[in-house]
Amino acid sequence: MLKRFLSVIGAYKVYEKWLFLQVKNGIKPEHIAIILDGNRRWANDKENNPWLTDKWGHKQGADIVEMLLDWCQMLNVKFVTLYTFSTENFSRNPDEITKIMQIAEERFDKLLTDERVHRNKVRVKVIGRVNMLPDSLQKSIANVEKATENYDCFFWNFAFAYGGRAEIVDAAKTIATKVKSGELNVEDVTESTFEKYLYTSHMPKQDPDMIIRTSGEERMSGFLLWQAAYSELLFLDVYWPDFRLIDLLRAIRVFQHRKRRFGT
Repeated sequence: MLKRFLSVIGAYKVYEKWLFLQVKNGIKPEHIAIILDGNRRWANDKENNPWLTDKWGHKQGADIVEMLLDWCQMLNVKFVTLYTFSTENFSRNPDEITKIMQIAEERFDKLLTDERVHRNKVRVKVIGRVNMLPDSLQKSIANVEKATENYDCFFWNFAFAYGGRAEIVDAAKTIATKVKSGELNVEDVTESTFEKYLYTSHMPKQDPDMIIRTSGEERMSGFLLWQAAYSELLFLDVYWPDFRLIDLLRAIRVFQHRKRRFGT
């Protein structure tokens, strides 16, 4: 059994290297956004193991996010935006929400001291209505954002308490307030102006080149509605906790074979 297991691992590594060689010299997406879907279904599929509750699904998903940090740095993907918790997710079971918030707080605290973040100058930012989150989580987020605010080699965005419609509404409210106060003329409100008030305005490249959704679902669920106008969409039939480097490499390979027209 062990010999067979090692053989499978060896074959996986060979395939992984082969995929990497296929994509390494091609045009790679600068900004990848991912909808991290399928944590609960992953846990439910393993219900024969009673200790694998929803909590473990979210915990395993958080572990994959940490691995993704290494993979994207290896591939020199500068901008990453992850859809982790939507405004609609607040309607879930309160116990599950509490577990998610606890895991998120632990991981943001861990990012604060992660040597990879500081060595590679990764700016960490949470986009969304952060005021809706528990105070302790807000503090953890503020700490890691403050510690990395001057980094600009990589950008890691976590869409938490996020909604695409909410983002557009919040930007419109800010612009309306500035117009009302005389700080901004309504004639000067253009698409470029509007983008300055989106949650992603801290990044020099707001629009994702590629958006991946795991779990087999094929919808955007309100993710980056403004920024995704010309993003390439890929829907993968794998739950997020099972996401591997080969899934990322395959997605990049598909991206490299697409002809991007941007409406032309």
